[in-house]
Amino acid sequence: MADKYCPNDRVLWKIVPLDLHSGRCCVPKTVKYHTSTGSLVKWLYRAGIAAILYLVYRFLDRIKDRWYVFTPESLHELAQAAVRAHPGDIDAMIPYIVANLTAHYSPRTVALNADSSEWTFNNAGGAMGAMYIIHASITEYLIVFGTPLGTEGHAGVHTVDNYFNILVGEEWAFHPPSLQREVYKPGEVHHLPRGAVKQYKIHEYCFALEYSRGWIPPMLPFGFADMLTSTLDYGTFFRTARITAREMLRNLLVGKI
Repeated sequence: MADKYCPNDRVLWKIVPLDLHSGRCCVPKTVKYHTSTGSLVKWLYRAGIAAILYLVYRFLDRIKDRWYVFTPESLHELAQAAVRAHPGDIDAMIPYIVANLTAHYSPRTVALNADSSEWTFNNAGGAMGAMYIIHASITEYLIVFGTPLGTEGHAGVHTVDNYFNILVGEEWAFHPPSLQREVYKPGEVHHLPRGAVKQYKIHEYCFALEYSRGWIPPMLPFGFADMLTSTLDYGTFFRTARITAREMLRNLLVGKI
């Protein structure tokens, strides 16, 4: 057998000779022996790209605070003021909250969705409720979320700090090794730190002003997965995606990341 090396392909071909005694015309068999150089270069290239992306992420993660507009403290105070002004009346609390936000924040610095009729279902982590998106950008979101029926599920693992300001009803939460439930009532806030994991339950009836700060886009698969793989509610999926994309774009247009 003869070996032939092709410099252009960096491939070693081994050519099997024809059987001249059979009298048949056969196509010669060829076998490739790849050198490891090409694979090594590819892996080094991929590792370099991954390292660059990681360094960019670490840099942006250190400076993301400069893009925040809201603070957990001010939103908690607003939620408490809404509870005092309209105790137990979620229909009155929402216009109260939106009116205060639009009065305090300039549309030149942050875009807010004042259409409080724009509700959509949300299925995530096994729980189901409804939400009204007040604000959505790359680093922050602010919504009213809840249900009058009760629900429970996995809180998810997120790249944000989440603040769940109770307006009406109760939220329960659980995280081992503690075997006791956490209970959050109107005027209180449940803080879920970045990367933390909990089971949560909206007990019978609860609505909250929910604020997240950090990297919002990585949260979207968690928010959409149940609709795409379980409920198959594609109408709600497209409605939620449209509202979220619209609000993020509105904020980018005013320079809010």
